[in-house]
Formats: sequence, C-alpha cells, structure tokens
Amino acid sequence: MDSFSIIDPASAIGASLPRIEDETLLRGKGRFVDDLPMPGVLHVAFARSAMAHARLTSVNCEVARGMPGVHAVLTIDDLAPVLLDPRMPLGATTSDTRNNSTPFVLAKGEVAYVGETIAMVVADSRYLAEDAASAIEIDYEPLDVVIDAREAMKPESPKVRTELATNIYGKMDVGFGDVGPAFENAVHIVKDDIWQHRGCGQSMEPRGVLAEPRPADDSLCVWSSTQMPNDLFHTMALLYGMGDGQLRVITPDVGGGFGPKYCIYPEELSVPAAARLLGRPLKWIEDRRETFIASIQERDQYWMVEMALDADGIIQGIRGELVHDQGAYAPKAVNLPYNSATAMTGPYIVPNYFMKVTIAHTNKVPVSSVRGAGYPQAVFAMERLMDRAAQMLGLSRDEIRRRNLIPLAKMPYTKKLKARSGAAMVYDSGDYLKAQAETLEAAGWDGFAVRKAEALKQGRYIGVGLANAVKGTGRGPFESGNVTVA
Repeated sequence: MDSFSIIDPASAIGASLPRIEDETLLRGKGRFVDDLPMPGVLHVAFARSAMAHARLTSVNCEVARGMPGVHAVLTIDDLAPVLLDPRMPLGATTSDTRNNSTPFVLAKGEVAYVGETIAMVVADSRYLAEDAASAIEIDYEPLDVVIDAREAMKPESPKVRTELATNIYGKMDVGFGDVGPAFENAVHIVKDDIWQHRGCGQSMEPRGVLAEPRPADDSLCVWSSTQMPNDLFHTMALLYGMGDGQLRVITPDVGGGFGPKYCIYPEELSVPAAARLLGRPLKWIEDRRETFIASIQERDQYWMVEMALDADGIIQGIRGELVHDQGAYAPKAVNLPYNSATAMTGPYIVPNYFMKVTIAHTNKVPVSSVRGAGYPQAVFAMERLMDRAAQMLGLSRDEIRRRNLIPLAKMPYTKKLKARSGAAMVYDSGDYLKAQAETLEAAGWDGFAVRKAEALKQGRYIGVGLANAVKGTGRGPFESGNVTVA
C-alpha cells in the first residue's frame, strides 16, 4: 500500500497501516541530531551545580581555559553580548513573559537544584570538554534547602531561591456543588493520604542541540531534538533579538519525547548563543546522567482526600487537598496540578467535589509534563478511595465501581468542570458498565481467588488490581477505558 494513499476510516479499523517513517527508521537510516554532519563543529559540556541550593561566590575558569583542545569556557556574563536577558521567558506562550520562577540561560549568582547549569566548555571533542568542565573551580556558599513541598508552603520555611518572597507559586480551588452537606449527611466516609513520588522520562535519544551560525547573512540555524520547534524558535527570537528571517529551527528525527522534550531548556539557548558569540558551529548531546539531574521530571504530589458515601455505597461527595511540588523553577505554564484536580472524578458520577490545590517550589529539578501530564495521578487517587470504600462497605472492588460508573443512559455526560481550554468536560459516549464486565471476564476476575490459592501453594505471590482509568491530553476529548492488572 502506498504510504500516501487516502484511507477510508471505516476500513482502517483493525487494519495494519503503514507509516511514513517506518522504512527509514527500521532500516537504520534515521537522522537524529547527533547524526547530522557539520564541518568544523565543536562540542559542548556543562559544569553543573553539585549543591541543591547555594550562592556562587566564585567560578574560576582559568585552568579549564588553558587545557588542550579547549576553545572557550563561558558563564552567563560571557554570553551577555548575545543575550537580551539572562532569564528565559515562560515557555509555550506567544508573549515575552518572564517572572521570578522562569529559569536562567546559565546560573546567575545562585543555584537552586543539583544539576543546574553554571558554565559551559567548548572544545574539539566532548571528551576534552568534559575534562575541562571538571576543572572549573566553583566556590559555593551553602544555603538552606527545602525538599518537601508541604514544608515549603509554611511561611517560616527557608526560601528555595533568595529572590522569592514565598515558595508558593500559586493556589487554586477546583470543584462544584456543596461538599459540606454531602459529608454531614454521609453514612460512610473513607480517607487516604497519598504521596505520588517523582519520576523522569528516559528517551532512547537524549536531548541534543546543534547550532550553526551563518555569517554571510548573520543568521542562525538550530537543530534540536525537541517536541516544540515553534516554541524554541519564538524563545530564541526573544532572547537573541533576531527577526524571523534570521533564525531557523529544525527538528530532525526524534528518538522519543513523552514530555521531557516538551519544554525549552537552558542548554537549547546557551549553545546557540555561544555559537553566535564564537562564530563556530556547536553541538551538545545530553548524557544519561544529565537526563536524571537536568531534564524536567514529573509529579511529586501529596493528596489528602476523603470520600462521602451513602448506605449503598453511592458517592455523595469528594473533597481534599493537593500539594504539587514544582521544583526550583517553572519553565512553562504550570498545568499538571490543574489537570490532576479536574480529572479525579473520572468516569464516575460525583455530585459534589472540592479540591484545594497549592503549587510550591522546592530545591529539586523543575517539573512539567511527562507522559500523562497529571491525569494518571488523579486516577490513582480516585481508585485508591474506591478500593477503601469497597473494603469499608464489604463490597467487591468491581461492585463499588459498578454502582458509581456513568451509565449508558446518561451519555453524553457533562462534568461541572472545565478543561484548561475553558471547554466543558463531556463524556460523549461509551458503555462503561459493559466495558468493565467484558474486561473482568477476559481477565478471569471471578476465578482469581482460586488461581491465587494455587499460586500460593507453589510459593508464588500474585495479586490483581482494577481501575476505571481516564486520561486526557488537555488538548482534546477525554478517553476512558477499563484496566485490570494481574
């Protein structure tokens, strides 16, 4: 089949459809950032903070500058001639938006998490650049560190960065109905405190950027392994003061993204800036250690939640508090906590709902979207409450869900919540009760107790979980489905 053929949607269901990129990638002919040939390219390595919070009392680069193969060692002050501002604008916006929570192109007098970029080395090879970066002498004045978002919220807590008046980035109340009477009149109330810890994305291809200054017309061409080439273009134009005709951003083949490549990073701005300053093409490819300490991470959320039910196990209301750990900076508009708070009720009928949300800075890697953008965390909190309710009422886990799922007769079902776009959250179709029944049958749910007993005799321990999961991208309709894990 021709990859460019027009396919009838009706015939596409269940069919194996060829994709445009498959042949190239499967034959090993993909061209990623590190595969792009560039005559005369020099390589970049970064000196990163070894402290979670400290003032930079001195950054001595003299030894590093004298090492073999080193062309330059640069700090934020050295990049000043090619930057209109040392601070990055807020990502994913169309205006020149800065605040005291957006990152710096390179650290300016203070570091707020381990892995923050302080200086960059330009050398003939990455090996030489790494050696020189390790020779940079950085003197720190250690400052108090805050690692728990709940502690960070307290007025007496040390500040994550000295420029902050408060560690609280923002607050919001999300909900509908009246939870007060729902809990006053409840027959059963279940509670849970949940910590959903951090994680990070690990793409097959780490982040990378290649920048080529073109002196003939004073233009700049940048290749980046990013999910956001337009946003990177806009950010560079703002920081470098370049017009549209002077700047080009290209995304070649990308070996995975899943969120960490959805943000604009200091490295994507400092490398092209240094290329303009030095008049040489420069390349930086992230290594795995850098991925762990410098790529954005996900969640770190604390949920204190409770659910009110009547005598039959029908949900009357949910209320609680969500504390979201944003890390040291906010590179783009913060979306995860709102996604989490608005997605918690999922495919269930919940007549009353209230969630108090607080977003707090800590001295950890900045947080943004990673594979799910806050929705899986909401599902986990909701399903934990459902399991606790089943246990309290003496019901099976599938029965408590069956009693509260949105029935087919109520479709389409509109939640009294708004997506970030302002659109209503509408569950437009689906027979959730039937889907759950079919999923449980396929998984052998009713026979699990027997399988568990047999496995135990063999010295094997097995379990089974049930969740009516909902995920949303924040850019389109929500998708629902039943998940059973054994």
